[in-house]
Amino acid sequence: MSRIHDALKKAQQERAIAQAPDLTLLPQEPAATVPAREDSALAARPETAAVSQETLSAQPAWEKAAPSAPADAAVHREEPVAARVAASESVRAVRASFVASAVAAAAPPPANFLRFEELRKQCAHPKWRINPDLNVFLNPEANGRGAEQFRTLRSKLYQLRASQTLRTILITSAVPQEGKTWVTSNLAQAIARQADRRVLIIDADLRISRLHVPLGAPLTPGLSDYLQGKTDEMSVIQTGEEGNLCFIAGGSEVKNPTELLSNGRMQTLLGRIAPMFDWVILDSPPCLPVADASLLAGICDGVLLVLRAGTTPSEAAQKASEGLHGRNVIGVVLNGLEENSRSYYHSYYYGGNGTSNGSNGFKDPSKKEAAAEPAM
Repeated sequence: MSRIHDALKKAQQERAIAQAPDLTLLPQEPAATVPAREDSALAARPETAAVSQETLSAQPAWEKAAPSAPADAAVHREEPVAARVAASESVRAVRASFVASAVAAAAPPPANFLRFEELRKQCAHPKWRINPDLNVFLNPEANGRGAEQFRTLRSKLYQLRASQTLRTILITSAVPQEGKTWVTSNLAQAIARQADRRVLIIDADLRISRLHVPLGAPLTPGLSDYLQGKTDEMSVIQTGEEGNLCFIAGGSEVKNPTELLSNGRMQTLLGRIAPMFDWVILDSPPCLPVADASLLAGICDGVLLVLRAGTTPSEAAQKASEGLHGRNVIGVVLNGLEENSRSYYHSYYYGGNGTSNGSNGFKDPSKKEAAAEPAM
């Protein structure tokens, strides 16, 4: 009876081992029970491939184990055990992949992700007092002349965008008093008057900030304050009654504008807010006297060079073009043409590879007022 009892107990243990769901509880076979030559033979058996197909099933392979093991299980058990381990790891990997995808889909957007509607709610809303003498769309005397010229410039920019990345534009000049700030303001007005077009203008001329003058907007807080880390972008972005036109003023006066523009915060600002706008237009200092324009051109998609007819020395225009070489100069705006000269410059022309092969003329309707404004 004792022998029968021992045999029954041993048989129960073997069945429990064969059906064990936890592979880590299976006893390790002695190395001598499986000869080394068996490894290659087992790998070549067709049963191995059949077992590997279980990895396609959602049910773990060990749940399909037979209730009993063959007599020579000491040799053959190694094969299903290895297959079961592989199947287990495969199923776990697939499940982990699905879980990771679900978590990523349900995760909140990054902390630096902003939406235009949120920006409008959080940014400053001062009352702008737009100067009609510096706005061709509000000046009755200029509406039929300058306004149409800016609509043409707007159309050409959209045409260029069809063939290249063009969202952030730097507007500069060779020397002061060529009208770059006036061009920046009115180009933004032309874009903002289109339905559902969002435009941001930034006064990046931290030496003589004047872009707030046409808008009648506050000068501070502004870009210089943000670059110094004194405030965040929501505090420096303004929006008035112009719908989708937003503005960042120059800010407080500083003594180190070049260092501020190159400290990395300017790239951070553009990276966070540019995707919310159709166009971001920067007004910079003239490119010949200081290095600011060249620095800013390196982080913008394109550059517009403003020259004033009869005022800009030809040597200065040539040096400005050479200094901006490789900065993707997309066009030249010839400002302040006399009425009898405009027929020769009736449209804009742009050359490829950062060069310009033509220009257009603007007759500034408020030449006296613009001339009185430094770097306007």
